[in-house]
Amino acid sequence: MRAMIGRRVRRALAAVSIGLTAVLLAGCSLGDDKPTVDAIGSQDEGRMPQATADSLDKALKSALEMSGATGAIAGVWAPWSGEWKAAEGAAAEPSDSKSKKSGPDMTTSMSWRIGSVTKPMTCTVLLKLVEAGKVKLDDKVTTYLPRLVGIGDYTLEQLCQNTSGIADYWSELYPQAVTNPQRTWDEVELINSALGTPVGKPGQRFGYSNAGFVLLGMALEAVTNQSMSELYAEYVEKPLGLTSTGVPSGTSLPSPAAHGYAADEDPITGHRDCTATVDVTALSPTFMQASGAVVSDLDDTASIAHAVAAGDLVNSGLAKQQQTAITISSKAPSWATYGLGVEKMGPLVGHASAVPGYLTAAYSDPATGLTVVVMLNDSTNGAAFVRTLALELASIASKAKASDGKKTPVVGLPWTATQMQQALPYLDVCGKSYGKTSSNSTVAAITRIGPAY
Repeated sequence: MRAMIGRRVRRALAAVSIGLTAVLLAGCSLGDDKPTVDAIGSQDEGRMPQATADSLDKALKSALEMSGATGAIAGVWAPWSGEWKAAEGAAAEPSDSKSKKSGPDMTTSMSWRIGSVTKPMTCTVLLKLVEAGKVKLDDKVTTYLPRLVGIGDYTLEQLCQNTSGIADYWSELYPQAVTNPQRTWDEVELINSALGTPVGKPGQRFGYSNAGFVLLGMALEAVTNQSMSELYAEYVEKPLGLTSTGVPSGTSLPSPAAHGYAADEDPITGHRDCTATVDVTALSPTFMQASGAVVSDLDDTASIAHAVAAGDLVNSGLAKQQQTAITISSKAPSWATYGLGVEKMGPLVGHASAVPGYLTAAYSDPATGLTVVVMLNDSTNGAAFVRTLALELASIASKAKASDGKKTPVVGLPWTATQMQQALPYLDVCGKSYGKTSSNSTVAAITRIGPAY
């Protein structure tokens, strides 16, 4: 993928109040403001070999059929071989439920909510502020938010690595976001929903927390007197020349966009009804804040994953520190770990996500540049499902034949495409296999990788 000046009209971010992580994606020209980092790295100009492309197509179609989503978007970039992009299915359900005609076709240019792929961006902002001498990783968050009541001695680093001990608001409030997606949420409300049930002492162990990232975002805004929208633009979007990435000011997505769906959930009991689907395309970004409010598209998301993995956005020492990872769970494979705002799946660095309506996974290998991005427009199956699909696609692409004059590198993935394919049915929450224990111990372990949102 080449730098994306001229691919589209740039959308600049107009900041609003610090209290909200929301800006308007407004059209304007990049002018002389050129990117300072190669967006995806040096790539072969050709397409992926047909045999590899066919395998990738087959894997994506199979997962889409299983997922309950109406459509999927995916891309794989292998510098030694080529690129593959695909859009399968429809971007929306038929407007007439009695009609057999599908909705508009999904395309690779559509925007969607990348959710927790925002987290590497948030932690990149933190590291850039460390680089500039404005904060230190071991600073207490209370240094910058002294008026917040009930906040413990969490460091900025602990918030970024999910070791603060703060619980999460997600499982409790997600059903409310599905049933009332346009509701505006206050950061303090989200944090307070998590403070009552800590999952451990600060620095004690990994405990995934969107609330921790909301708190981190508030601290970074206080330090800089800038919104997270402005900070993403300054430290991630501008250096990469991204044209389709930002935090929307309202509930709408930039056009063209894929609709987002989720199985209906009772906001009181949390009961999921797999027979009823809710359109949650119009979703307030305030529900995610600095944990997952960003909207992007396929090329931009790949650029983010590649740049973070390659350490292109921060100095080498901080890039190394960002990828120094800890164990997620004793039940997960040893190669599934977590750094500062990044998942490490074997050699791949990135993140998987589930926000109401959308599943996203984006990973890149620092050594070879292999980059994988995939999106499904139904969030019911959670991040574990799309993460597993992305790892399957990565395994297929890692064996792609090199183009003339190049050599296929050893990517060294500690899983096979078959193992990931076999795990997917156990992650389909509305399927027959969900909740069962596979007789294959490797598959059983894979289903326990990381958080589901």
